[in-house]
Amino acid sequence: MGKRIDLHTHSIFSDGELLPSEIARRACVLGHEAIAITDHVDASNLDCAGRVINAVLDIRDNWDIEVIPGAEITHAPAEIIPKLARKAKKLGAEIIVVHGETIVEPVIEGTNWSAVNCPDVDVLAHPGLITPEEAHVAKDNNIVLEISARKGHSLGNGHVVQTALEVGADMVVNTDTHAPEDLITYQMAEKIALGAGLPKKELKKVLRDNPLRILEEKGIL
Repeated sequence: MGKRIDLHTHSIFSDGELLPSEIARRACVLGHEAIAITDHVDASNLDCAGRVINAVLDIRDNWDIEVIPGAEITHAPAEIIPKLARKAKKLGAEIIVVHGETIVEPVIEGTNWSAVNCPDVDVLAHPGLITPEEAHVAKDNNIVLEISARKGHSLGNGHVVQTALEVGADMVVNTDTHAPEDLITYQMAEKIALGAGLPKKELKKVLRDNPLRILEEKGIL
């Protein structure tokens, strides 16, 4: 069993409760190898990732955990997701997450489709009732679908897993952390994935191999 990698968390720079350094410290204690800080952004605050970078550099130099600056494009018009993703990357975001069409929020229809067609997106978070066509495009464009540990968003996990398995799309388990109690161990991530219907034989691929591949392709790990 490898160490945990979580590609979706939030700090005080959006609606999280924790400083980047506290997210990293708590994740380190829980056995994480890497964690991405992906605060909510739209056109008004794309510099979030840049503001995290100084803290990230200090942590990378001194603690045994990789912290990655990122951004979660949230409730933005679907048509401008590609533009926002490009700008976020230019401002320092190394992981781009899109806030998918979760069944518990009024996310704009078409967000999932725009996200899976955007080459700068890495993760489609809590995509709700994602269609097979959207999942297939995500597969073709090397975008992973999220199995969410977060209350509410997790209600769509079963559908996400079933649809992803049908078309062969890759998945990851993320927490969408906002508070200290949201971070989880590798063992809890296993339980969440199994509870969503993921076959046991797929656990290592989803929990370890897929997020590791994303970071290795970016030269982060």
